[in-house]
Amino acid sequence: RDALVKLSTLPLLAGRNIDSAFVVPTVASCIDIVVHCELVRGGHRRVAEILAPRGTVTGGVVEASPIFALREGRLEATGAYPARLGKFRAAGLDPASVLAVHG
Repeated sequence: RDALVKLSTLPLLAGRNIDSAFVVPTVASCIDIVVHCELVRGGHRRVAEILAPRGTVTGGVVEASPIFALREGRLEATGAYPARLGKFRAAGLDPASVLAVHG
């Protein structure tokens, strides 16, 4: 979520001709997946969370749902799906096969 905030804030540094009322909804509508990596002991990186922005903004914040999260050191599907599945399917990808939660 911090990455979405930063992506929404950086264009505002360009000057007064652009404001958050334009930037935040644009970020919300054009980013499909955010992969958060973290640095772990030994200097390695691992994926800590994968978020799917919903394409909406509430209170000036891009709404997003975690679709993968670390649980007991293991990245697991949460059962949530990206908001714009049609874009993935149009690219020949089947999110349901990757995101299915196996119990």
